[in-house]
Amino acid sequence: MDAPLHDWNLAPKEAVALQKVLAKRLETTDRIGSVHHIAGIDIGFEADGEITRAAIVVLKWQPDTPQHLTMVEQVVHREPTRMPYIPGLLSFREIPAALEAFAKLAITPELVMVDGQGIAHPRRLGVAAHLGLWLNLPTIGIAKSRLTGQHEEVGNTQGDWVPLTSGNEVIGAVLRSRKNVKPVFVSPGHRLSLETSLDWVVRCLGRTKLPEPTRLADRLASRRDQKRLT
Repeated sequence: MDAPLHDWNLAPKEAVALQKVLAKRLETTDRIGSVHHIAGIDIGFEADGEITRAAIVVLKWQPDTPQHLTMVEQVVHREPTRMPYIPGLLSFREIPAALEAFAKLAITPELVMVDGQGIAHPRRLGVAAHLGLWLNLPTIGIAKSRLTGQHEEVGNTQGDWVPLTSGNEVIGAVLRSRKNVKPVFVSPGHRLSLETSLDWVVRCLGRTKLPEPTRLADRLASRRDQKRLT
């Protein structure tokens, strides 16, 4: 990670203004090299929101093997929550813990999948996009629900998708990641196009609706015996 992107001690109006500035710095065309490791991250809260928890798994990408993905590292970091919940400003609440978790990793991934939104955000700076700027890494947002935008009905075959739009702008995709299961919402974060983001999500699908990196991060985050991982 390079020099700090910005200070976290911001009033809500300052944070909104900063989002608009940072969104202009996002790269939504592909700037990604060879991928050997993919990180999945899940950020949540404990103790009635007083504690922020970031769980990261790093998987080795091996496309020529039957399993494709092998777990090689995992980290959980907890710290006091810095900002109350404010709609549209979730990344300011979540990312400080995520950055501390990434700092603990021994392996630097070439691609990061985030449980949350990328540019599919009212000001085009969801947690995956914001985190991508901090890390200067390609990031993808994979969310379980829609935050903003409109879309048509998506087909029921695995891999079917329709654009998620805001006015005339395509801000993501609604992807049927598993037949007969509710779709996921995929949007680029940083240094990736929508097409490449979708391609990587589909490549990393296993037996559930979520791609393996974020599924395993979610599973790690939900464990109760995590003291040895913090």
